[in-house]
Amino acid sequence: MEKINLTKFIADNSNYSRRQAEVLIKKGFVIIDGKTAKLGEKANNRNEVSINGEKIKTETNKIYIKLNKPSGYVCSNKSFANELNIFSLVKIKERLFSIGRLDKDSCGLIILTNDGDLTYNLTHPKFEHQKTYLITLKKDFRLKNNNFIRDLENKFQKGIDIGEKTLAKVKEIIFLSENDIKIILAEGKKRQIREMFKIFDLRIERLQRVNFAGVGLGSLKEGEWEYLSKDEINKLKK
Repeated sequence: MEKINLTKFIADNSNYSRRQAEVLIKKGFVIIDGKTAKLGEKANNRNEVSINGEKIKTETNKIYIKLNKPSGYVCSNKSFANELNIFSLVKIKERLFSIGRLDKDSCGLIILTNDGDLTYNLTHPKFEHQKTYLITLKKDFRLKNNNFIRDLENKFQKGIDIGEKTLAKVKEIIFLSENDIKIILAEGKKRQIREMFKIFDLRIERLQRVNFAGVGLGSLKEGEWEYLSKDEINKLKK
């Protein structure tokens, strides 16, 4: 069996990208056949490779899934008692990782995969992949008037301080009604949309992601999932 570069081996069989694998090797966190790994080494399925004491399980096939996450579910590989987890909805034997997490109260499109390089490329902010969200405000919180709407639109696009290192911005904001708004993001700070609306004393009733980097929800109902088509996989890999 032909050996491949260790960084590629790690990316092919974990949620780490090749760049992340390189950092882990440099820091001495990677062990191959009982010895600390070095950059430039090669490996195949016959080698035992572990990261931080956790053995890598080799995967023969790359898996790409889209899930319509219901609200009330968390996006985590760790399970806690009395907590609903998205991975309980996708019952397959392979270990997957979520791309583009949604907070517990939000719903919509989640991409699941065991492709480490794709995970890195779709989550690193420098690539600026676009994500589309539909927001419904609570009934007691309406867009008040045209001046208020213009001010909100202006500040959302210029950037708002929500306590992160950089200002939170939207790529585009479209007002559908006095309670319904479409948001397109090219970044993903923690609870970004909720925190941005909170600055304007607006509270969200429903937050749904409907598109991620060109892949849409399609006809999936909440809690349902399906494998991505070749066309959808190609869109993500672009």
